[in-house]
Amino acid sequence: MFTHAANITRYKFKGIGTLGAVTTVIVLCAILPLLYVIGYGLTLSSEQWLTLWSARIPGLLWNTLILALLVAIFCLIMGISTAWLVARKEFVGRKLAIWLLLLPLTIPTYVFAHIYTSLMESDGWLGSIWHAVFGPDILPPDISSVFGVAFILALAGFSYIFLLVRASLSHSTKDLEEAARIQGAKPRSVFFLINLPLMRPAIAAGLAVIVLHVLSDFGAVSMLRYQTFTLSIYNQMSGRMDYSAAAGLSFVLILLSLSFLVLERFFRNRQRYYSGAQAKIAKLQPASSKQQFLIWSWIGLISLFSFLLPLGWMIHWSWDAWKMDLIDSEFWGYCINSGIVAFTSATLALIIAFPIAFFQTRNHSALSQTYLHLSSVGFALPGPVIALGVLTLVLAQLPFIYGTIAALFIAMVIRFLPLAVQAQEASLQQLTPSIEEAGRVFGAGPLENFRRVILPIISSGMASAWVLVFIDALKELPATLILRPTGFDTLPIRIWIEASEEMLELAAPAALMLVIGTLPAIWIMRKSEKLEK
Repeated sequence: MFTHAANITRYKFKGIGTLGAVTTVIVLCAILPLLYVIGYGLTLSSEQWLTLWSARIPGLLWNTLILALLVAIFCLIMGISTAWLVARKEFVGRKLAIWLLLLPLTIPTYVFAHIYTSLMESDGWLGSIWHAVFGPDILPPDISSVFGVAFILALAGFSYIFLLVRASLSHSTKDLEEAARIQGAKPRSVFFLINLPLMRPAIAAGLAVIVLHVLSDFGAVSMLRYQTFTLSIYNQMSGRMDYSAAAGLSFVLILLSLSFLVLERFFRNRQRYYSGAQAKIAKLQPASSKQQFLIWSWIGLISLFSFLLPLGWMIHWSWDAWKMDLIDSEFWGYCINSGIVAFTSATLALIIAFPIAFFQTRNHSALSQTYLHLSSVGFALPGPVIALGVLTLVLAQLPFIYGTIAALFIAMVIRFLPLAVQAQEASLQQLTPSIEEAGRVFGAGPLENFRRVILPIISSGMASAWVLVFIDALKELPATLILRPTGFDTLPIRIWIEASEEMLELAAPAALMLVIGTLPAIWIMRKSEKLEK
């Protein structure tokens, strides 16, 4: 028996096998946009590179890095603190708090930017309050500054940290915490010495998602005119039609993103943690009246700016649109189109990402690390570049799908593959290898072992991965603009068009439908992860 188990382990961890072959094919398909960027970038002469470096790259690099740093700090503070509160404390309205902290995922960054630009104007809700408090001569904060843009992106992204850290805390062991308290450790010491290391894979996964979102964000930075690589790339492509310069800037952005991923992987893999099958789930501690006040003061403040204010704005202007009979059958067609794109993209991404996550977890090697980094190229590239890469591939190799929705699905899967990989891998890291090997030893085949042993343990992580991709695919803008079939408009496209023309009563209903459309996905995620506990 032990010899057989050893042979299984040797085969799994040393040989590449069928799983590695499948992963290889998937990764090669995922890096096609990268090959497109490299091909165009190589056409730049040394003089062109010097021009880019002297005129654009240093400023863009500084703007992008400082923005990513600020957003990461804001998201870590909000995400970890709120996840700890709802995972460790029992208080009145806890279930409502979980919903309020998840629902900001439903609002696109460009909607956040448009709403807060409107709210911070002199006659806007927040602008009026500001002038009432500080006087008419003092202008409200500039939402287009680096801190304003970071504020917008943090409101849109902190829920990733909350979601993954909350799931990790819900499944973490209680034995280590109890042992530390028996030895006299104070709650603060238990948090930093026991809980925080156990949360590190989830924090790293969430942080990777957030930073990659910031590096490739197009909607918010373009609306707020904050110069980052993505906005500059789009301007080069749409305004100057200089694809070589756009590819050169994209190449720098890829190097920046991959450098971050390598650094993040290095710190995450310095130590790995497993939770045993018989672990005691952490029990919620009742919060005192004072603690409940403090908890809701913090969660309420975050929820006010991240969801309640934007929701109130959308409802207000949507009501005006309803009274003016602006919501017609054409609008509902946009909703159906968005649902088709998001559902199909999320399902395909979940299936395609699993071999990569599983290969990395079970065959921890330089090859699996390389595959993991290469599969993240979709997040490193802006949506327009991915769309053009897919378009080039389609015209050269697959002309029969040109102008169809299939090309859009390809771009969506490549774009959001890192989301599905990161979420599934974080869940797989909590699967003790000995459990899987025990199933093999007792005669279970690979498919049966996957169905009866692996899948039940990682199902919550897979549900989270599907929901994350569904929500982001529902909100995707630039790739849809370029690759959608003629006449196939989605909600993000209508929001973009109407917001750019300051038609608030037309943009608000589409934004509100994005929120409503993602509610079933959030419900599925909450049910699978048993967040109500």
